Amino acid sequence: MEKLSIIKIGGNIIEDETSLGKFLKLFSNIEGKKILVHGGGKRATQVSEKLGIPYKMIDGRRITDAETLEVITMVYGGLVNKNIVAKLQALQVDAIGLTGADINSITSEKRPVKEIDFGFVGDVKKVASNSIDKLIKADFTPVFCAITHDKNGQLLNTNADTIASTIGVGMSKIYETSIYYCFELNGVLEDFKDKESVVKTINSESYKKLLANKIITDGMIPKIDNCFDALNNGVSKVYIGNTGMFTKENKNFTTITL
Repeated sequence: MEKLSIIKIGGNIIEDETSLGKFLKLFSNIEGKKILVHGGGKRATQVSEKLGIPYKMIDGRRITDAETLEVITMVYGGLVNKNIVAKLQALQVDAIGLTGADINSITSEKRPVKEIDFGFVGDVKKVASNSIDKLIKADFTPVFCAITHDKNGQLLNTNADTIASTIGVGMSKIYETSIYYCFELNGVLEDFKDKESVVKTINSESYKKLLANKIITDGMIPKIDNCFDALNNGVSKVYIGNTGMFTKENKNFTTITL
């Protein structure tokens, strides 16, 4: 089975032009088939503030009303996505920028209202892996932003980690798929104050202990739940760390295994 790498980058890399440039250079050197997934929440917040549109977060998750959805569509699908695509073209990577609505690649449904109404937020239902594979086979490198659609004309704000993991699961029917969650830290840390205290390997048993000891908390929990979900559904390997994961010298990152 041919290999496919799916790399998700977060806001801190996107926000800093130098970090983004360095990462994209590393990304361009990754051998074989690859897909890039990006968020852009920090930039969306900045643009909302400039436009005087109030934004609301609950438990680290953005409430997406109609105005916020317009900002997200402009920022994720336009500003951030096209900036990345243009920079990749300069590195001889034939990138194509996509939302989940393009080629009907990622369908989701609006999150049902329970205690909180998240607004126009989508939970992924289906990834059109064969359509995405047509782009890959044509030697294009897909660059997905964190927007999906419901097939009824509605765009939906969708968690970028979830998009990476569900694309990984969908593509694992065709490729041996690895997912790399790339952010500013070296990996999952034993002690947040010590940036070198990386937990090298987490499996389902050690994860329970890390949760019980409050080493893994808050926003890291849904990230790691996504990792295990991907591994349980066909993805081969999942890694969490900074952009140094893509250099041969660096061995200091977290590998998630079953």
